[in-house]
Amino acid sequence: MGLFEAMRMAFGAIRAQKLKSFFSLIGVLIGVMFLIAVVSVIQGMNVFMEEKFANALVGHNTFKLRQRPDFVGGNVGDDVWLEWLRRPRISYDDADYVTARITVPVVAAKFCQDRMVLTYGTRQAKDISLIGTEDTYFQIKGYNLKQGRPFTPQEVRASQPVLVLGALVAEKLFEGQDPLGQEVRIAGLPYRVIGVVEPQGTLFGLSMDKFAIMPYNAPARRYICPINILDEVLYKAGNTSDLTMAMGQAEAAMRARRGLKPGQPNNFHLETSAAILDFWGRISRVLFMALPLLVGISLVVGGIVIMNIMLMAVTERTREIGIRKALGARRSDIMSQFMVESAALSTMGAALGIGAGLGLAFLVRALTPLPAAVATWSLVLGVVLGVIVGITAGSYPALRASKLDPIDALRAE
Repeated sequence: MGLFEAMRMAFGAIRAQKLKSFFSLIGVLIGVMFLIAVVSVIQGMNVFMEEKFANALVGHNTFKLRQRPDFVGGNVGDDVWLEWLRRPRISYDDADYVTARITVPVVAAKFCQDRMVLTYGTRQAKDISLIGTEDTYFQIKGYNLKQGRPFTPQEVRASQPVLVLGALVAEKLFEGQDPLGQEVRIAGLPYRVIGVVEPQGTLFGLSMDKFAIMPYNAPARRYICPINILDEVLYKAGNTSDLTMAMGQAEAAMRARRGLKPGQPNNFHLETSAAILDFWGRISRVLFMALPLLVGISLVVGGIVIMNIMLMAVTERTREIGIRKALGARRSDIMSQFMVESAALSTMGAALGIGAGLGLAFLVRALTPLPAAVATWSLVLGVVLGVIVGITAGSYPALRASKLDPIDALRAE
């Protein structure tokens, strides 16, 4: 009996017992669905972390000069925290000294921030990230303005009280009015609004538009960082090689400025998006290591169910097997019939699992901040696993059916 004939008979048997066939493939369906959904979410998270999350926190081809790490992955001991806190803060002079000694093309910006309340008339915007920085910050972050303009280098040098708002802050304070030229107060200090940044969207459900940007040396600096002290200095290079060279030069300059001897550890920190991506990489590796175990349990259960169903089918069709053997069917013909039927059941379960997994992944993307991206290899793997489970689960029932004695099989009721 040829393969196509075996497939025809297998699908005929599946159609004849639809409910039993459906329940027999549920285990494979669940296993493959879980595989597709989890891999899609993890792949989406990988893309999201690389293209948006890490760049939003640090920036592409950007590094920070800081007192201590801004992003900490994993547990940090008390002694490490104390060592970080004892380090000298980054000063204006530190920033100027290091920037002057970086020879590759970079864009630099002093930076400090804290949470503040902004007031316009009777309206308030609370828990706003007030950022003190330089005019180059807009270039480093890649901000485009929806209205108005960024502040100029002259306004920074003159410590002018000007302000560029995030889209959400402008909407909350002005509610449809034109914000340009309006006076906003920060801790009672008047600031003139000169621009509004285009909406940046959300990050894990949190708005990226709750900020206001002012010159770092403007009057409200006393509320976001002490005089002559910065949270960090941002440096953006044009490419990866320039970034690496600039980081090396910045480290050498800071070590020389602070008089650190060879072998002494740095008492400052240089941070890129690599730290964030490395932390996420460790999480995703753990998820991928756990995934085979979880999927394997479902597939083993599904294979056992299919095997039991096929053993029942052999028992129910014993007389049919006897008739086919009496008419000249070979053992290989009987085996191929049941093997194909088992593989067809499992493959159908895998196909339904792929559809359900994709649906679940995109449902997660639609209803939660978690992204999802389909990995083609996971679809192929789902089908392959379905076929393997079906063949493995069907081999014993098929072998048992092929070994039936035709005379004993014809006597069966």
